[in-house]
Amino acid sequence: MRLRFWGTRGSIATPGPGTTHFGGNTSCIELTTSAGHAMVLDCGTGARLLGDRLIEGKSAISATMLLTHTHWDHIQGFPFFAPLFVPNNQVAVYGPEGSRLSLRELLAGQMEHHYFPVELDQLSAHITYQDLHEGAFDIAGLRIHAQRMNHPAATLGYRMQSNGRSICYLADHEPFYEGIWRDGAEPGRIESILDPGDRRHAEYMCGADVVIHEAQYTPDEYQAKKHWGHSSYAYVVELAAAAKVQRLFLTHHDPTHDDDFLRSVEARARSLAKQLRTPLEVSCAYEGLEVSV
Repeated sequence: MRLRFWGTRGSIATPGPGTTHFGGNTSCIELTTSAGHAMVLDCGTGARLLGDRLIEGKSAISATMLLTHTHWDHIQGFPFFAPLFVPNNQVAVYGPEGSRLSLRELLAGQMEHHYFPVELDQLSAHITYQDLHEGAFDIAGLRIHAQRMNHPAATLGYRMQSNGRSICYLADHEPFYEGIWRDGAEPGRIESILDPGDRRHAEYMCGADVVIHEAQYTPDEYQAKKHWGHSSYAYVVELAAAAKVQRLFLTHHDPTHDDDFLRSVEARARSLAKQLRTPLEVSCAYEGLEVSV
């Protein structure tokens, strides 16, 4: 499997001279399966350029879109995703159930004529919509295990497996409890995690080749933003290390964090991984980053 990041920002797009390295587009990742099928993980503003590239020089394509949830920073690129406007294209869209509206109705809402000149029913491609719940599914040749995240909106994380390799895409998620370890227990072990929700989250990542996890805040910032549905980099690194993840990519960068700030976050996250005496490789994701799994 191959990954390419087209959007790494959270909350709102942040173009400008301070975000030229890590990027200003919101969440969107391209996953190419071993069979060559294109999957779009979230459809933030980064999806516009991805869509243009997917149809370049092609008369028709087939693609799969996997949405973690329908907050705007994860779906604002949907109306600008060029493959949706091309007849004969096949696009299957999946996302979490749990709202009073279906996935199709939620996506149609942001394209209602008061907000956008083209409505959902006017798109020319053949589009299917499927609401997902927790569980295991076979999608586009991958075995996908979906699990609920701790976020204000109905949100799923996805563990994608193929040919013995696994990728976890986990956005957005907040700690269930700020203190990770039980008193008197040995830190760094999954069984030592205090809260059952955090322990389940670590078990979900266990042994993954690659984990892509939102880490919008520093530990200090998190104190003022509890219950907003996001994690600090320290929480993510500690759980990934306990889960024996091989490579960790931090994403969903806060709009106030410019390139220099994110370089410092990356350095602090790597330092923490080293202090934990783990071989975990940690990086902050940036637009254009390509990863083979």
